[in-house]
Amino acid sequence: MSIEVLIKKDLGAFKLNIAFQSDSRRIGILGASGCGKSLTLKSIAGIERPDEGRIVVNGKTLFDSLERMNLKPQLRKVGYLFQNYALFPTMTVEQNIAAGLTGKRGEIMQRVGGIVEQFHLNGLEKRLPGELSGGQQQRVALARMLVCEPEVILLDEPFSALDVYLRDQMQRNLMEMLETYPGIVILVSHNRDEVYRMSEEMIVLKQGRLAGQGNTKWLFDEPGNITIARLTGCKNIAKVRPVDFGIYAEEWDMVLPIQGKAGMDIQAVAIRAHQFSMHKAEDKEGLVFSVLEPVVTEDLFEYNISFKTSIHASGRVDWKVSKDAWQYGRDKMPERLYLKKSDLHLLTE
Repeated sequence: MSIEVLIKKDLGAFKLNIAFQSDSRRIGILGASGCGKSLTLKSIAGIERPDEGRIVVNGKTLFDSLERMNLKPQLRKVGYLFQNYALFPTMTVEQNIAAGLTGKRGEIMQRVGGIVEQFHLNGLEKRLPGELSGGQQQRVALARMLVCEPEVILLDEPFSALDVYLRDQMQRNLMEMLETYPGIVILVSHNRDEVYRMSEEMIVLKQGRLAGQGNTKWLFDEPGNITIARLTGCKNIAKVRPVDFGIYAEEWDMVLPIQGKAGMDIQAVAIRAHQFSMHKAEDKEGLVFSVLEPVVTEDLFEYNISFKTSIHASGRVDWKVSKDAWQYGRDKMPERLYLKKSDLHLLTE
């Protein structure tokens, strides 16, 4: 399995210019709203035509501006799951599933029957989409895609309109349904948790350009630049400059005894809010943060503490701690927090 995307699209106020290739079966594209995620999917599906470039899936060219090749969407073997599933409202479940199939009616119904069984839609064949739950509609939409045996499935923020409980439930259902699918699945989302759960490789977009690509868990552990750190949930990001004995984070009014990695132009540092500890590291290599002027807000399972590291600091640091780990009582606070050096992320611009 492989995909190569090298495309440009000029929409005037917005320009898409990205290039990536991957051999992974599960790919997540993470980015803020308006960064070009959906436009990338639509270009792969053939819904949008790039101005120039090339798209290749499993060695098959779908688009090549130099060769003047642009396969029609129905010839690309690409399945596209829209946010609202785009089922035909006046067609039954089995009619929706059969909509893209050609051939003899008996063969079509046999294939529809098999996919109905696979997706546990038995007994719903004669129902209209309006008579189905959200989860059932999702299964019908996936069944309609997979019955055509696509080589790629594109998921365009399929959970964005759902509440938290239903979103988590349908994510699990979708992962189970796609577990045995042998093709490529590309999920686009601005939700880092969705991308983390559902992809093995992650692509990060910023304003129409590639900001990073790599193993999903590795990029969360080593974001590398400010864009990836912010999109993967780092609450604490501060610009830095080199000084004697380390780097100075002006917003925190702190000198961090960190030397830059060879060849790395460090522009900022990042800390995930949950990585602070109330206990001093035994290896004596940890960083120490004074806790001044704390402000505490309480969630269901954790406390969120915002604090200054110096009376001269212009910015604040966020710390998240579970209630199970809290040791000080609701109105008490540790004077210092500790951080492993390895949990301080060094970032380029």
